[in-house]
Amino acid sequence: MNRRVIGVALAVCLVTAGVVVAQQRWGRMYRAPPRFPTADSFDGAFNFCRGMFTSIRGEAGGQGWWTDYPDADINFSIRLSELTKTRVSRARGDEPNHLVVRLMDDELFQCPYLHMEDVGTLSFSDDEVVRMREYLLKGGFLWVDDFWGSHAWEQWTSEIRRVLPPDQYPIHDIGKDHPFWRAMFQIEALPQIPSINHWRRTGGETSERGWDSAEPNIRGISDRHGRLMVLMTHNTDISDAWEREGEDPRYFYLFSPNGYAVGINVLIYAMTH
Repeated sequence: MNRRVIGVALAVCLVTAGVVVAQQRWGRMYRAPPRFPTADSFDGAFNFCRGMFTSIRGEAGGQGWWTDYPDADINFSIRLSELTKTRVSRARGDEPNHLVVRLMDDELFQCPYLHMEDVGTLSFSDDEVVRMREYLLKGGFLWVDDFWGSHAWEQWTSEIRRVLPPDQYPIHDIGKDHPFWRAMFQIEALPQIPSINHWRRTGGETSERGWDSAEPNIRGISDRHGRLMVLMTHNTDISDAWEREGEDPRYFYLFSPNGYAVGINVLIYAMTH
């Protein structure tokens, strides 16, 4: 399936099901409270798990672990259930049972897929370093998205290298031969997707840090058997294409089909390797 096909599929979903109402549920004036796991959160279906972390610095447009929460988590879960045969866990009222997981909580090991954004502000505690290493080496998968420019990259890599020492687990580019690119949709290149606010404010620019984030890149860290453990989409905001899908038709058609194609490919790869 190409970009046009997924765009048509999403457009049909929007017409038949209506714009995802979660985008208006929480408003923009306050942060939504985190939805932590409960005893019955894990029912064998897919849970979108977002990792909670501590920020020690700020980035323009970022909100730490809260960035794009909860609308990106909700909308992606809904579209995943519509565009694939994945069974998504549902809470009361049929809302996707998305979760926020503290890194030291045992529930982390119930999440084969973990999502984080704005990681250029992140700092792990010593205990979290050990816990994240254990999680990843036991088979967990981490996708970090929406961090821009050299300063955010340096902050993130300094922290993930505490978790996975680079002499054993080097960061590498995701080459065109990697199965991620064709897990479901055929993706030719990583799209640069700006936040909707940056896109509106600048009249359509996609690089949020100017020359310092001109090129989007996708990199990873693999284990000794070649399994991808950590995926990094840098200089792009894939998750905003999910969060803001219903706010502006131009933004939707420019960015959301590609954003969902990337997200679904990542998820399918993570859950099958």
